[in-house]
Amino acid sequence: MSKARLMQGNEACAEGAIAAGVNFFAGYPITPSTEIAETMARLLPKHGGKFVQMEDEIASMGAILGASLAGSKVMDATSGPGFSLKQELIGYAACAEIPCVLVDVQRVGPSTGQPTSPSQGDVMQARWGTHGDHPIIALAPWSVRETYDATVMAVNYAERFRTPVILLMDEVIGHLREKVELPDHVEVYPRRKPKKTRAEGYEPFAPDEDLVPNVADFGQGYRIHVTGLIHDDTGFPSGSPEVTESSIRRLHEKIARAGEEIIHTESYFMDDAEYAVVSFGGSARTAYEAVRMEREKGRKVGMLRLMTIWPFADKAIEALSAKVKGILVAELNYGQIVNEVRRAAHSDCKVSLCGKYDMKSFEPEDITSAIEKMIAGGNA
Repeated sequence: MSKARLMQGNEACAEGAIAAGVNFFAGYPITPSTEIAETMARLLPKHGGKFVQMEDEIASMGAILGASLAGSKVMDATSGPGFSLKQELIGYAACAEIPCVLVDVQRVGPSTGQPTSPSQGDVMQARWGTHGDHPIIALAPWSVRETYDATVMAVNYAERFRTPVILLMDEVIGHLREKVELPDHVEVYPRRKPKKTRAEGYEPFAPDEDLVPNVADFGQGYRIHVTGLIHDDTGFPSGSPEVTESSIRRLHEKIARAGEEIIHTESYFMDDAEYAVVSFGGSARTAYEAVRMEREKGRKVGMLRLMTIWPFADKAIEALSAKVKGILVAELNYGQIVNEVRRAAHSDCKVSLCGKYDMKSFEPEDITSAIEKMIAGGNA
């Protein structure tokens, strides 16, 4: 481990990306993610990488996809309005299977909303923001050190599955400063390489045993056609219903096959819990304190924290709902993850929402009050 440092969440994100091998960043500054771009601009050239400030968010997304196809590990960072602008090219990356990491440091409201105010309102946009059937991986860290680790994880997942991965941060974590000790080395997933030569009949989108293709980087002597149209193993568009069905199914199954391995959750105070709070990201920090306070009052309350947001932790929620009488979902929005919890939970387990969307992060009392109301039988 390196020596202890005082570090901001956004800075930890940038340093985690570089540790994982990211060597190209294109972005457009937007609060509350700006420090990620600033840190990458300062550090990437020292590690042989390239930083480019583009003219807008759409161009930024296009630039990282081009760099990824040329062999770079890539990342972009933005907030809600910029994330919306990137959605078409996120879909392109999913269909063309281009590895990339998108960081969304969320802020309040639709449109320009309330810049630099804490929110978790992009949960559903992360999953469904781009059109068509597509899988996605989204991770939500709750501390500065976990931001570093989750960024490394995001880069590795992008390379392993050749897919866009969303780091779904929030302003609370992005601007939080904590004492951290970072590892000297991290495990890095290498860029996938072709297993056949052109003479052996190499097809860039022919899937490997794990259903992920080994697409050659541009400039390596292979002929590659990349398109956002549904394509066969050669990469060229196909109008076949069979190819279309097979392609869309494989995009989903290459991630679904990993199963629980990529679904990360943590439980607290759950040994004898009769009620539970589900939370994630910055809100989970306050939820943890609220649960601790309720324990001091003698109430048997536990907590499940979601770090993987997508794919959703269906099995963990199902198991939780079989154990407790009620679940309270604490999230900084009008109610998004709560509906996924209701879907995954047993029907006889009541699921309530503790939502907040007034530019302020949770106070412990916001959540303790909702817990006590849930235990008393009311709607939180």
